[in-house]
Amino acid sequence: MPLGERGGWESSESMYCGVETDFSDDVPSLLSFHISTGGFDYVLAPLMNPSYRPSLVEANGSSDTQALPVSGSDLVLAPSQWSSHVVGKVSSWIDLDSEDEVLRMDSETTLKQEIAWATHLSLQACLLPTPKGTSCANYARCVNQILQGLGNLQLWLRVPLVKSDGDSMDATSEGLNDSWELWNLFRLLCEHDSKLSVALDVMSNLPSETSLGRWMGESVRAAIISTDSFLTNARGYPCLSKRHQKLIAGFFDHAVQVVVSGKPVHNLQKASDSNTEGTQKHPLRSYLDYVAYLFQKMEPLPEQERIELGYRDFLQAPLQPLMDNLEAQTYETFERDSIKYIQYQRAVAKALVDRVPDDKASELTTVLMVVGAGRGPLVRASLQAAEETDRKLKVYAVEKNPNAVVTLHNLVKMEGWEGIVTIISCDMRFWTAPEKADILVSELLGSFGDNELSPECLDGAQRFLKPDGISIPSSYTSFIQPVTASKLYNDVKAHKDLAHFETPYVVKLHSVARLAPSQPVFTFAHPNFSTKANNQRYKKLRFNLPSDAGSALVHGFAGYFDSVLYKDVHLGIEPTTETPNMFSWFPIFFPLRKPVEVHPNSPLEVHFWRCCGSKKVWYEWSVSSPTPSPMHNTNGRSYWVGL
Repeated sequence: MPLGERGGWESSESMYCGVETDFSDDVPSLLSFHISTGGFDYVLAPLMNPSYRPSLVEANGSSDTQALPVSGSDLVLAPSQWSSHVVGKVSSWIDLDSEDEVLRMDSETTLKQEIAWATHLSLQACLLPTPKGTSCANYARCVNQILQGLGNLQLWLRVPLVKSDGDSMDATSEGLNDSWELWNLFRLLCEHDSKLSVALDVMSNLPSETSLGRWMGESVRAAIISTDSFLTNARGYPCLSKRHQKLIAGFFDHAVQVVVSGKPVHNLQKASDSNTEGTQKHPLRSYLDYVAYLFQKMEPLPEQERIELGYRDFLQAPLQPLMDNLEAQTYETFERDSIKYIQYQRAVAKALVDRVPDDKASELTTVLMVVGAGRGPLVRASLQAAEETDRKLKVYAVEKNPNAVVTLHNLVKMEGWEGIVTIISCDMRFWTAPEKADILVSELLGSFGDNELSPECLDGAQRFLKPDGISIPSSYTSFIQPVTASKLYNDVKAHKDLAHFETPYVVKLHSVARLAPSQPVFTFAHPNFSTKANNQRYKKLRFNLPSDAGSALVHGFAGYFDSVLYKDVHLGIEPTTETPNMFSWFPIFFPLRKPVEVHPNSPLEVHFWRCCGSKKVWYEWSVSSPTPSPMHNTNGRSYWVGL
């Protein structure tokens, strides 16, 4: 029974818990015991008798007549049972990088036979054993050959969750100080194949928080928790440490399956005795119950997060608001973001009070222009600010989209704003205003601040602002930070072309590891009456990984913005200062054609350019250290924003 069905969770949010078993040639009984009796959702079971060695069969001369010693015929379960309730486990003895040639050849033959059998059974996934040492080139070569011909079968590489801080006590017997290094080597040798994932063996000792954080951006499919890792609570039942609980909750949030492994180490005889007579409690049931408890006690997702579930790690091309007219559905999504318009209303109210003293409020009328008025939310926010501050207002609503202008006219008529609001159906860059404005209000910001051409639009519109006029927003800054984002990288790579690696994407970041704090990139301030105004920009940034994090693979950069609307009223999505409960903007993601491995003692140096032509604006980016990457998007060959 899925863990989610034990609480008040929706079935789409259910998580599953498996159990690791020994080899059995009676699979129906294995499933009956662990699933029907034990309550687990699936078994992680060996597919081949562990004593099988191809060389011994050949030595006996019976290789042509003897069937493979698999765990029973495919007919013992229905295809749907094989698919839903069994994850295959490749023989743990295989060692494709052994000095012993017989063992090496036996290992390669067995691996291919077992994967072929798993494919025949239509299994969804198969667990590969941990590489025996830090040298795993031949193992990876063989797995990569298999991956090229796989259909739906996913391969999970078993990796111990280990990261020592130079203390050999934390390292494994193979001398492995950081298991991420092993996973990264194997993954790169297998060409970052999307069908290869990782299953982490969670030990009783956990690495540091920052080290664990790296794995949230990797394609982790399963967390295998040994019964040895459980503590004992006051009633004698298994439980996990606070740090383990936090880790498992993080795994649940990233759709990682949990697998319980090992023999029971908690003496719960009394609990078993209290069972109904004639039924035997599964020896690992108390561990499953505890995992289910951890899932159930997680806070349900807030409503907005639930709405955005489908957008998690989903790549979207940024809007082209100057070249394209937005559709009604897009307007509606943005207009639902009440927090954003509350901030705008606060900014306009402060500007009105600064602009008109209380003793002149009844006689002075402030001229306010909303440039890029859309269907009118900023017009409404501005008029509400005027009402709140008891200031007189005259509004020009400038909008280039003729379809939105229809809505604006209807809104003005419906609200009775005819004497206050004048609608201008024109591109703000080409309109000739009949008078100068005191306040210029716009919502032209993109996920990266300037990526929807706010600087160019406002430079064109500021000519109808008084010399002492106010622009809302008054400034905005873009930010970037390096991220591990295995899923995003594979989704871009799936297009098999250069253009997609040179396109920034708007994306609801979820399965990412943020490797260092974000840093500011480009800043624009308005109005900018400088005669040498230039919207081209260049910035070099250096990022340092925390010393206890271990190495990491940078797949690209997450981009954000923060804007000052007016004085102390701000709006933004930069993680440390983001405006709470606002959903108009997802972050932006700049991919790297070739991921860069970064070490804590070696800074990551990255360069970003904002380039301007007569008809378009585009970004170029590159890494120069620790290893140089190619220049991305030269001359805007793959991505640009049209003027």
